[in-house]
Amino acid sequence: MSRIDRINILINEKAEAEARLRLIPYDGSPEVKENKSGKYLYIRKRIAGKLTSQYVDVYSDDLYQLLLRNSKESRELKKRIRYINSQLAELGFTPGVLSPDVLLNLDFARANIKNVIYDQAVLEGVATTFPQTADIIDNGTVNNMTVSDVQKILNLKHAWEFILDEDIIGADHDYYMLSHIAKLINEGFYTDGGRIRSVPVAIGGSSYIPPVPVEADVKDSIRSIIEESKDSINIAIKLCLYVMKTQIFIDGNKRAAVIFANHYLISKGSGLLVIPEKEVPEFKSLLVEYYENDQIEEITSFMKEKCVRKMKE
Repeated sequence: MSRIDRINILINEKAEAEARLRLIPYDGSPEVKENKSGKYLYIRKRIAGKLTSQYVDVYSDDLYQLLLRNSKESRELKKRIRYINSQLAELGFTPGVLSPDVLLNLDFARANIKNVIYDQAVLEGVATTFPQTADIIDNGTVNNMTVSDVQKILNLKHAWEFILDEDIIGADHDYYMLSHIAKLINEGFYTDGGRIRSVPVAIGGSSYIPPVPVEADVKDSIRSIIEESKDSINIAIKLCLYVMKTQIFIDGNKRAAVIFANHYLISKGSGLLVIPEKEVPEFKSLLVEYYENDQIEEITSFMKEKCVRKMKE
């Protein structure tokens, strides 16, 4: 394995660990305090060198055990991140400095993350409302939804957390990045959802049958798109449509395609690529036409007009 490949793998692992760390609601050691009115749970942690206590809730055995598990997971993740940083340093990796436009784009994406994930869930046919989606993102659970649909939304959150890491947004926009995004998207559904598919698939509502992809060809195609002399929005759209049509993975291709395209677009400080809920029917119709006739111009024009969210108009 080359030095560059090793660095890319470590950066991906670090971003995933940091994303998982951010998903832990209470990061610190559980502490039980008692007074005349009862027992209460707090989280003890050090902030800027000062030991602090954060109130959690009234004591219960279940909550205490949850906080203990969170604390253990947090310690393990932090230990893993320290190890990865030491390995990256040995390989001579120095994190790049992101431009102000890219940092602003990261903030723009984070501020819109609930809307973005909701629109993606609708595109995928997940039976959810915006309040339900927001509740899942905030709390991890919601009533009156299938376990499968909740898992899809959580996976979208995890994948977005991954690409919005400042180290990851500056990483290469290549097959390995796409595969890792697909792995996160398919977590809990397939053992290795980021593996290139080796079986035929059919696309509902279309007569188009995508050939079984060849890894070397996929790598070359992605590289060729990235290297085209076009503006960042056109390249992001082409990346998105290529992944959707090729059906590289056994499932989750539309979700992975949108997030992969946004990894590229955000890194250029060019906004977000999202198919809004109200545009989903027309988008799907144009997508079928693109699958069957290979005419990319109409759907590209549609996406440029309806699916690009810019930071500045």
